[in-house]
Amino acid sequence: MTDKTPNQRVVAITGGFGELGRIVAVAALAQGWQVAIIDHATGPAAPAGTLALGGVDLTDPAAAAAAITAVVDRYGRLDALLNIAGGFVWQTVDDDRPAWDRMFALNLTTALNTCRAALPHLKRSEAGRIVNVGANGALKSVAGMGAYAASKSAVHRLTESLAEELKPTLVTVNAVLPSILDTPQNRADMPDADPALWVAPADLATVMLFLASPEARAITGALIPVTGRV
Repeated sequence: MTDKTPNQRVVAITGGFGELGRIVAVAALAQGWQVAIIDHATGPAAPAGTLALGGVDLTDPAAAAAAITAVVDRYGRLDALLNIAGGFVWQTVDDDRPAWDRMFALNLTTALNTCRAALPHLKRSEAGRIVNVGANGALKSVAGMGAYAASKSAVHRLTESLAEELKPTLVTVNAVLPSILDTPQNRADMPDADPALWVAPADLATVMLFLASPEARAITGALIPVTGRV
C-alpha cells in the first residue's frame, strides 16, 4: 500500500507509542505531515492516519534500516527523523547491574542506527531534518544518573558530529534537551513535586516540529534546552 503525496512532508518518529511520541505524532498530523511511528512496543492504538511500525528493535541496524525502508516505500520520501526512542534508569555506580550497556543501547544506539538508515533519504529532501532527544540532566550529572546522563551526553556528541558532517548538504541535525516532562509516570514517581514547573510534552513537541520544519534551515548542531521553570 502506498500513500505518496509529492508535496506533503514525511516524518518518522521513533518511540512513537510512548507518551511524548504519541503527542508529537498528533501535533505533526495537525501540521499536515505524513507520519510514521516506529517503536519496539506494539503499543496502544496509533493515531489515525499514521503508519505504525511496532515490534522494531532499533538497536539492530538491519531492523532500523528495514523500518525506514518501509516508511519510504509507503510515502515515497522521508523529510524528517525525530529520535524519541530511549529509556531511563536511576542507578548508582557501585550497583553492578547492567544499566550502562542498556542505557547506551536504548538512548545512543537506537538514534545512531536510525540516523544511518535515514540519511540517504533525508539527503534527497529539500529540507532534511534530524531532531534527537538529549537531556538537560546530561549537562551536569548527579548521583544515580551516571548511566543515563552518559548515554544522553553521547547523543549530544552524535548530534554535533553529524551536524558538522552534513553541512555540505541540506540536512540539519539538532537536539532538544528537556528537563522533567509532565507525564503520568513522573507524577507518580514524584508526588510532592509541582508539575506546573515541568515541561508539557505538547510544548516540547512544538520545539521539535519547528526544528523539523524548512523554516529551521539556519539551525544545525544546536543543543536546545527545553526546561520549563525547573
